Amino acid sequence: MAKFSGNQPIPCRGNGITTSYINRTEVTEFLLMGFSDTLEVQIIHALLFLLLYLAAVMGNLLIIMLTTLDGHLQTPMYFFLRNLSFLDFCYISVTVPKSIVNSLTHNTSISFFGCALQVFFFIDLASTEIAILTVMSYDCYVAICQPLHYEVIMKRRACVKMMVMSWLSGMICGFMHVAATFTLPFCGSNVVHQFFCDIPQLLSLLDSKVIITEIGVMVFITSLVIVCFVSITISYVSIFSTILKIPSKEGRSKTFSTCIPHLLVVTLFMISGSIAYVKPISISASKLDLLLSVFYTVVLPTLNPIIYSLRNKDMKAALRRQRGRLHGDFD
Repeated sequence: MAKFSGNQPIPCRGNGITTSYINRTEVTEFLLMGFSDTLEVQIIHALLFLLLYLAAVMGNLLIIMLTTLDGHLQTPMYFFLRNLSFLDFCYISVTVPKSIVNSLTHNTSISFFGCALQVFFFIDLASTEIAILTVMSYDCYVAICQPLHYEVIMKRRACVKMMVMSWLSGMICGFMHVAATFTLPFCGSNVVHQFFCDIPQLLSLLDSKVIITEIGVMVFITSLVIVCFVSITISYVSIFSTILKIPSKEGRSKTFSTCIPHLLVVTLFMISGSIAYVKPISISASKLDLLLSVFYTVVLPTLNPIIYSLRNKDMKAALRRQRGRLHGDFD
């Protein structure tokens, strides 16, 4: 809720240039929007989110376990996939558990610090995911278009460096968003029209004259996303042109099938996220906003393990080997 600070003046920026000190209401916590005011619907929402969360956690932890323990999966491709699965596990854990608790306790409040922390990790992990997907497209490009140089280019040290840069870039993006948004004065409404602290809805609570810095950050990060998207597009144009030159139909089909999971994840994640963040800021969230946010925060981290393992023969074989070892240990 918003609380008064007594007679102590609170610094609230009256315009984009000067700062005035007046008695205003300072926001110390935010109220997240639930999916419904009806108790039955809230319980259904909590149970549905819980099922999706458990599915996402189990699926991603299974991929992490298989790519860590199985000696046949110690390749750059599965190293990147392991990082992506760990990221998805963290990504869905930032928003969904809090939303489940809010629905079950009928308490939608989140502290100012908690909201800032949620924004940081959400932006950090989303930005890192885009970077990792870009790196994975490059790995696919090298494997298909430059197979003779693959081991030289994709050395373990190079792969680790790319992952470190991906995670660092996400942290920087998260810090920039938090620094630009939460240093601004939230002196009015504290109702966030979303089930988690989302940047577009937080900006709608601020005076349009004081969000120049945050808009600049959004433009900068959007530019980086566009660079990643262009890089992925260039990689896949080269990949598809190389695949079409393969004489055998079976060879083309096999090579193409290795790219489909990654391409599908990239398309779903970038399209849904771009629509949510590029569109104009609105005062209240529409049904489309809610559906998009549920899709890229809940559904995608749940689908990724299925997309990457459903048609992956190596993953299926690794699972059979681990089950065989487990049964052997019990015997």
